[in-house]
Amino acid sequence: MHDQPVAQAIRGATATGRRLAGRWTRAPRVLDALTAGSCLALMSLDIPGLAEADNALNGPLAALVLTCGAASLLVRRGAPWVTYAVALVLIGWLHELTLAQFALYSLGRYRGRLAGTFGVIGYVAFAYVMFTLPGWPVHRGDTLGSFLGLVVPIGVLAAGVGVAANRQDLVRALQAQRAETAALHAVQQERSRIARDVHDFVGRELTLLSVRSQVLARRAATGGDFEDGFEELSETARSAHRMLNEIIVRRGVDGAPTPGLDALPGLAERSERAGTPVDLLIDGAAYRLSPIRQAAVHRVVQECLTNAAKHAPGERVDVRVRVAGGCLRVSVRNALPGAGPSSSPVSAGTGTAGMAERVHTMGGTFSAGPCGGLYAVLATLPAGDLA
Repeated sequence: MHDQPVAQAIRGATATGRRLAGRWTRAPRVLDALTAGSCLALMSLDIPGLAEADNALNGPLAALVLTCGAASLLVRRGAPWVTYAVALVLIGWLHELTLAQFALYSLGRYRGRLAGTFGVIGYVAFAYVMFTLPGWPVHRGDTLGSFLGLVVPIGVLAAGVGVAANRQDLVRALQAQRAETAALHAVQQERSRIARDVHDFVGRELTLLSVRSQVLARRAATGGDFEDGFEELSETARSAHRMLNEIIVRRGVDGAPTPGLDALPGLAERSERAGTPVDLLIDGAAYRLSPIRQAAVHRVVQECLTNAAKHAPGERVDVRVRVAGGCLRVSVRNALPGAGPSSSPVSAGTGTAGMAERVHTMGGTFSAGPCGGLYAVLATLPAGDLA
């Protein structure tokens, strides 16, 4: 009985460690430090040979020189040519080729194919000059064939891998830009639709409101009877308000209004039939919200259930709609899947942007993302006047 809490604690600690490790390894500075440490570890294998060679270096001094050389990798993103120059210095002084591999990779990764090509040419030419001078170590190639068989593959392979990584970076940046553009396009479409309807329909009512107010002003100036006119004015204002509500609530090309809270049990039932169980809890006071706010809640919950079915199939979804302290709070949570789906779900990636836009236009706040092993969506809106 006591093993279950311990196992849960171990799983929680493991998940936390994985998240922290993933976050740290994605940090550029951490990656650069790990790269510099790896390079130093490889170069340290040459310290005994450096201390024995005729280069006036003892063991500690050789270690210090190599450490300074590896430290140049900390600036490889912003100044890869600095790392490249340090690598050439180590080739000419200590005949050390390890740092050159990291330097050529950095040139290809952060400066592209042209820089990588020039880097390889310069590296091979400089190493060849060093080979022709006295003192080139035998284990680095005692004949021209063995020298080229060692130096050329090192440079070409390192730069080639760097160029390939550079292209992958460009592809990821392009994909992120496309996703952002699609989200902005979805938001702009929503705004344009609302603005067009407001201009076409509500604008007419407001024009009538202006005309009738001018008629009332003339009647008041001439001492005429204008009591009925005020009632017409009030009815026109109410009509404009109702039409504005209808425009904001209406969704889709067919003009059908977005359902309110009464439709949420049906959404939950359809999700359960599709394999995603749903726990739904709605405060009684929420049913007294205005149609606009009920439509916003329906939109958020509908999109969350769709995302859960795509990205966490089979995981239970907890939906809570509460009204307290003049605020409407909608929270939707589901467990993160233990493993990704066998195939990527078909998704335009604009649903979250649409939810956020609807909530923000009503003066609310919106957040969505992983939280403690769950994926949580939280929307908070002013409750307004309850019916």
